[in-house]
Amino acid sequence: MTANTQSFRIATPRGGLQVQRWQPVAVASDLGAVAAAPIVLLHDSLGSVALWRDFPAQLANATQRVVLAYDRLGFGLSDAAPGPLEADFVAREAQGDFAALRQALALERFVVLGHSVGGGMAAHVAAAWPKQCVALVTESAQTFVEDRTLEGIRVARDQFAQPGQLDRLSKYHGDKAAWVLSAWVDTWLSPAFAGYSLQGALEQVRCPVLAIHGEQDEYGSLVHPRNLARWVPGPVEQEIVAGGGHVPHREQPERIVARIAQFLQPLA
Repeated sequence: MTANTQSFRIATPRGGLQVQRWQPVAVASDLGAVAAAPIVLLHDSLGSVALWRDFPAQLANATQRVVLAYDRLGFGLSDAAPGPLEADFVAREAQGDFAALRQALALERFVVLGHSVGGGMAAHVAAAWPKQCVALVTESAQTFVEDRTLEGIRVARDQFAQPGQLDRLSKYHGDKAAWVLSAWVDTWLSPAFAGYSLQGALEQVRCPVLAIHGEQDEYGSLVHPRNLARWVPGPVEQEIVAGGGHVPHREQPERIVARIAQFLQPLA
């Protein structure tokens, strides 16, 4: 069974955002009539709606929840960003693009799921909307600027410098590809970002948390899910993927979808 899908745009003060919605066939067509809180996906530093691939449809069917994803401003099919990322761009997302999405779709309750830097943004969303956020799921989230993260970024930067490699990003981001790469590499490697930490946000999270992390994640060690468990005052479940890398939902989709569905099953 496949999920029904719909693409649309919403307006924000800074530009238009591309949004996609996946809906299990068995779920009523009216988003407001769905009892279970929808899942909102926040993509990684080079990501987009399209790069989630089949994962949202699989997640919608497994959880019987509506799944929503959007291209952040500057990414995918959304409008170009007005300038470089601010050093506090992770924290800003909760009151920026996410807040615009929440208002446009009248999301009174939601589950937020973020991959990589999207996991950090998801933590800020959960902290900012404690009464509305039913659950937080992080995948490969970095809780601070670890040396392993910076080394992985430097390796990727050198790979993208090779002829033709930027075309990989252009396929998803069009003429914004160079901006997308700079927004990741230059921001994370800048001295202004060195003090980045999720501790303050995680200490304000009040919903149940599932922290998914690959054992061999090239962009972050297992210190990050441990920090999540240490800093969140409420219940935190950890799913450590043996042999897994930075993108468990692509490497082992059936396992990750099933684990998220299990985690969300008792939650409305």
